[in-house]
Formats: sequence, structure tokens, C-alpha cells
Amino acid sequence: MPRSVAAALRALARLLTLALLCAPALPLLSGAAFAHEGHDHGAEAAPVPAATAPRAEAVSERFELVARPAGGDLVLYLDAFVTNAPVTGATVAMKTPEGRRKAAETAPGTYRLAAPWLAADDHHELVVGVSAEGRTDILTLDLHLPAPLEAPDAGPSDSGPATTARALADRLARQNPAALAAGGFLMGLGAFALARRRRTGQVLALLLALGATLVLGGAALAHEGHGADAKDPALTPAALTAGPLMERARRLPDGSVFVPKSLQRLLAIRTGLTAQASVTRSTELPGRIIPDPNASGVVQSSVGGRLSPPESGFPRLGTRVKRGDVLASVTPPVQAVDVSDMRQRQGELDQQIAILERRVDRFARLSTTGAVAQTQLDDARSELGGLRDRRAALDAVRREPEALVAPVDGVVAEANAVAGAMAAPGTVVYRIVDPGKLWVEALSFEALAEGSRATARLGDGGTLQLAYRGTGLADRNQAVPVQFAVEGDTKGLRLGQFVTVLAPVGDARPGLPLARSGIVRAEGGSLVYEHVSAERFLGRPVRVAPLDADRMLVDDGIAAGRRVVIQGAELLDQIR
Repeated sequence: MPRSVAAALRALARLLTLALLCAPALPLLSGAAFAHEGHDHGAEAAPVPAATAPRAEAVSERFELVARPAGGDLVLYLDAFVTNAPVTGATVAMKTPEGRRKAAETAPGTYRLAAPWLAADDHHELVVGVSAEGRTDILTLDLHLPAPLEAPDAGPSDSGPATTARALADRLARQNPAALAAGGFLMGLGAFALARRRRTGQVLALLLALGATLVLGGAALAHEGHGADAKDPALTPAALTAGPLMERARRLPDGSVFVPKSLQRLLAIRTGLTAQASVTRSTELPGRIIPDPNASGVVQSSVGGRLSPPESGFPRLGTRVKRGDVLASVTPPVQAVDVSDMRQRQGELDQQIAILERRVDRFARLSTTGAVAQTQLDDARSELGGLRDRRAALDAVRREPEALVAPVDGVVAEANAVAGAMAAPGTVVYRIVDPGKLWVEALSFEALAEGSRATARLGDGGTLQLAYRGTGLADRNQAVPVQFAVEGDTKGLRLGQFVTVLAPVGDARPGLPLARSGIVRAEGGSLVYEHVSAERFLGRPVRVAPLDADRMLVDDGIAAGRRVVIQGAELLDQIR
């Protein structure tokens, strides 16, 4: 062997040894060269999503079915096609290699069937019969299981250097084919330079060093989780039968949201079918709860005085009272000057009463003899009775207080009674309201049709049905007051509570009414989630307008006949 060739081989051996020793530091030296999308070694690696078990789905006019292997069993999720609600109490049977088998319901809408035959093949055509409400639907599913992993390389053997070299090359090609190709190219250039024997010491050392760095660097950088085949843990039929897999919801690269059926049950996702309808646009009006004027009243003092409770005490808030019940009493105060005048007046009345009493007695004796006419006796008696009434009324002013009674049947909504407090004339001591008869007063900036029916939305999301009662003719803050009566249950409503009234305006027009709970406020507008498949939801931007307290009118963005999420849309929007 020529000396130059021997020297070159010795140099190559030294370079290979140096490259092997420096392999742990290669990520620092050539990280930028080998960093590819999702594996930038200068930043934190993106989390690997959890493994998802294979699944198959099928739909019919009534049902939506998802099959998923778990723990040696086959789990079947059965939902209503339109509403996405779990179907309970159904009979679910499947044709298996072992014959017809019936699945047992382990949770509402979840059925489980022992399936040891799943591990025997990677493809299964499943035929499932679902019977509910006297009808049977046949659904066909294609379940594909991942193929078993290839056996790992056994490593170098005693077959010889050629076999060992091929095994090493195959391993490097699987780990980093780009690095292997670049290294081979540079080694080829080094061999060519060696053959030409031009500047062998410099060119050969440079090219062989670079080639060895790339080849061995590819092997070093292909560490756990960064190899060409480093993806989610592969699922084999044997692994599927070993136990249940952890699944999670996630947003897919196309913007859709993948939500396993098991999580849909936890989130209570419900859908509805969009349908074209002729509806009337509504306008939002500020309003508040007021009492029905025919079923409410106030208890006021007509004279000033000191409040005192009745025998049963002051009624507390929320106490039901009846019309005519005494709720409080007012004792008018009497000043010292007034007391002196009253006593003087009482003395005058007592004197007149005494004189008339003697006159009546005398007329009574003389009337029997005919000396006094009977008419004179009757007049004297009448005058005496009037004086006595005036005297009694004067005493009553000093002794008897004014009774405050309930004007209507209802409950005490407001109370300002305190024993011993002074009440001025006109003071509202109690407010009585019938809680079953409440109204809503709204301020409208647009003309409402006579007899319009409206709805009101409460702060907690509740709704009220309203019936038109009348419109005022006097402006109030540049708006016209409109009054509606609350229909139905009024439990939980309070006087003065603010509500948002949605009253119809304009003419009817076609549109897609959709539940307000299905509209998600997104950046730049509104969004609805369409149920495009059993476990996938796609967000679609829409243009909406208010319709009533429960619904919005979709003007554009989605067509009729689509399944749209009407419950749980806000939860879907949070999935990333």
C-alpha cells in the first residue's frame, strides 16, 4: 500500500475517533443545521399530544354512533343525531366473529361489548343494530387498527463487516437521511481528492472531518422524541387490548376542534338543526320591573303623628296581608296651646250640655200638661244630642290614633315602620304588592305596534314573556314609556329590577333563528360551531341580529339544515 494512502487512512481513523468523542457536543455545534419544524433546539419543544385510540363512526336518520376499542372491549357511544343527547335504554347488538352479541349500557348512552377478537386483525367491518322506540336502525362501521410496529434492528452480528456496514447505514438513513447523504457526498469528494493526490493533507482532512461530523451528528441528534419517526406513541392491536387510553380534546391544524365523545358527555354538548323561518327583527329596550297598578298600593298617614304597632306587631317584609288589615296606627301630637284650647272648648260644651239637659227635663214635664208643644221638646233633644257628639269627637282626637290599613291583598314589599317614629302627612309607611301580578316598563325609541308581544332578558340569563299594555304620550328622556304585563311565573322578580326588553319592530323577513347560547363572541364578530362529524366541530363566522330573549337571527355565514351547537359553545371555544 502506498505511503500516502496509508497516511490518509490513519488520518481518517483519527478523525472518526475524534468525531465519536465529540458527538455529545454536536447538538451545540450544528443544532441550527439539523433543527427542523417543531424541533428547534434553541426553544422549548412543543408538547406531544396524547395518543388517541382508533375509532369508527356511523350515522343514520336518528342516531350517531362512535366505536372505540378500550381495554379489550369495544365501547360504543350512541347519541341522537339532531340533538347530540345520549340515547339511553336502547338495545345495541353487533355481529361479531363469535356470533351476535348484545352490548351492555354502562353509562347513559355508553355501551360496552367484550371484543377479544379485535387483536386478531387490523381491519374490522362492524354491523351494529340499534333498537329504540319500536324502530331498528342498522349502522355499518369500518374500524382500522394500526399495524404492529416493525421489530427493532438486532445490531451488528457475526455476518461480517459488509453486513455490519449495511446495518449501520440503514440505521443512520432511518435516523437522519439528510445528514447521511451530505456526509457521503463529502466523503466522496475526499476520496476523489485522495485519488488525484492534490493537497491531500488539507483537502482530505477537511472533507472527511465534515463528512464524519454530519454522519455521526445525524445519529447523535436523532435522540428520543427527535427522530424521523418520533410521533405519538404508536398503537397496535395488542396495545389497544391492554387497557383504556387517555384521550383529550384539542384544536386541529385546520381550525376545527376534536372532542372525544366521552368529553362531550362531560361538557354536555347539545346541537340543533338550523331551519329557515319567517321572523320579525327585534329591538333591545331598557326596562325595569314595576307593580301592577290594580294589584298594588301604598299605606300612608293622612295626618302627622307618632307611629305605634298594632296588637300583633308591625308586619315584616314578605308578610302576606289582606285588604283591611291594620298594619300600624298614628297618634297625632297635641301641643300645649292646643290642649288649653281643647279644654276651654270642652268646658263650653259641658256647660251647654248641662243647660240643654235641664231644658229637656222641663219641657218633658210641661209637655204632659200641654203647656209646651211636643215639637219644642224634640228640638231640644236633638240639640242636646249634637252637643254630646261634638264633645265625644273632641275626646277622640286626644285619645284615639289613626289606623293604617292595607288597601289591597298582597305581600309587604317595603316597610318603613318604627315604633315611636314621627310620620309626616303623606309618608309611605308600607308598600303592598301582589307578587303574581308584575309589569315591565321600557323606554322605546321606535314606534311599537299596538298589541305587540315582547320578551325580557334578565341579568342571569332568564327570560320573561310580556304582553303589551299601553304606550305613553309624553316623552321621558327623549323616549316613550311602554308598559308590558309579565306572563307566567314571576318568582324571583323584584321591584325596580332592570331587564332588557326585546320588542318586535318592522316587517317579517326570512332568516335562521338560533339559540343565544350557541353564539360565541369572537374577535371581529360572532361565531357558531357546526357539528361536522361525530367528534369534530368547526367554527364558522356568522352575522347575527337580536331576535328575542332566547334567540338570535343569523343573517349570513351558515346555511339551513346544519347541525349547530346550542349548548356548550363557549366551552368548545376555549379548547386549544
